[in-house]
Amino acid sequence: MTYRCFAVEIADAIAHIQLKRGAELNTMVPEFWRELPEIVKDIDEHAKARVIVVSSTGKHFSAGMDLSVFTSGGSAGTATAASKDERGRTRANLRSAVLEIQETFNILERARMPVLMAIQGGCVGGAVDFASACDCRYATEDAFFVVQEINLGMTADVGTFPRLCHLLPQGMVRELAYSGRRLPAQKALELGLVNEVFETQEAMLAHVMGVARDIAEKSPLAVYGSKVMINYARDHSIADGLDYIATWQAGMYNPETDMRESFMAKAEKRDAKFADLLPRRKGLGAA
Repeated sequence: MTYRCFAVEIADAIAHIQLKRGAELNTMVPEFWRELPEIVKDIDEHAKARVIVVSSTGKHFSAGMDLSVFTSGGSAGTATAASKDERGRTRANLRSAVLEIQETFNILERARMPVLMAIQGGCVGGAVDFASACDCRYATEDAFFVVQEINLGMTADVGTFPRLCHLLPQGMVRELAYSGRRLPAQKALELGLVNEVFETQEAMLAHVMGVARDIAEKSPLAVYGSKVMINYARDHSIADGLDYIATWQAGMYNPETDMRESFMAKAEKRDAKFADLLPRRKGLGAA
């Protein structure tokens, strides 16, 4: 499959999704909002990989929402196009359109495999929404983050605030949201938004791919369970999280499969070989 915005490569259980419009600053044109969920859904539903790596090309990771989205009459452009109408601010279809755009990044969070992002240069506006929906973020020394929406006279609405408030101190989120200032990579590292900072993009990608390989060697079912529980714990109380993991283990834990293989591999001094996740079932009658 050929995409306007992305190049996709799957090898050794790692899916590498790369933004490929570097000369155009990888702006999020209308096709972006259709292609990304299509790609991630395909990987997830058919269990094509055990981990996803997202990277980019060119000087900047992404300059955010493309102006064409604001003028488009369909799909991702519906919300902003409606704002041209003086009465559009109160119309229900505006809310529906925003929810539709949000779903593009919600899919990353729901994917059964971890999503790692490698960021160089600017991560602006909608790209911050994109990054905040990933499991782990890594950056080059020249990377920076900007909640650009405030500089355009609007409130970020694709996922920045619900997620960023769990990733950064609230005071910093407010400063970024209100001022539109840049958050440089080193400060992002100090605050925990990114896991590590690298001198070059090549060094960053080498490291991220190494992390991806480590993840791909682990039990896909255990990794999936860990992602589910981390996301659940983030959004619930400790008591709810403890209760949910007990319920999850009761339904998912099977010592005769992955744990047995892990113990046998150690005893036999070899690498463990774990089964992939099954493709998602579609419909009650699916096999």
